[in-house]
Amino acid sequence: MAQVLVRDLDPEVIEALKKKAKENHRSLQGELKTILEVAASESQHKRLDLFLEQVREIRERTAGKHHTDAAQLVREDRSR
Repeated sequence: MAQVLVRDLDPEVIEALKKKAKENHRSLQGELKTILEVAASESQHKRLDLFLEQVREIRERTAGKHHTDAAQLVREDRSR
């Protein structure tokens, strides 16, 4: 596992993080690990949300149009 060193944090930030860790029954390191994991996960969710929005837009643009069944196209291609 990788390690991260954060320098020059404001003492008030450290105290707030220690308080939050205590409230969550975690060590300071455990609390920081959780915060970073959640932040990274949120970034992934944002990318997924963007992808799903693009899918919705494509569906809206192609709504009501006739689409050939993909299995039919594959069968036609294989028979050639």
